[in-house]
Amino acid sequence: MRLPIAALSSFLFLAGCATTVAPDDAGASRTVEGRIASIDTAPWAYDGNAVIVVATASSDVRVQLPARWNLCQAAAVDVQSLHTGDRVRATGSAGEAGSITVCGDPSHGVRRLD
Repeated sequence: MRLPIAALSSFLFLAGCATTVAPDDAGASRTVEGRIASIDTAPWAYDGNAVIVVATASSDVRVQLPARWNLCQAAAVDVQSLHTGDRVRATGSAGEAGSITVCGDPSHGVRRLD
């Protein structure tokens, strides 16, 4: 009876390894290009991150803009000059659920391409 239980346990273990999704490379630099779907600066009122949603060919990416630019290595993004529908390139650190945060490196930013 031990052999079937051991074999079943091994099978379940290997099956679990084969179906596990690898986590995102949190913190790695990531660049996306697409059109601005929305801009939400309301979180800045309570020290939260503003969010620009960039619609790419494959998905929508939430681009986080910190409230405290003075703590970032990246230059502040001129959000007032950006509008829904603008084509942009955003570079930042990869975060949860495919988001990126513009802050940790001087090369980070959001630039209009049109």
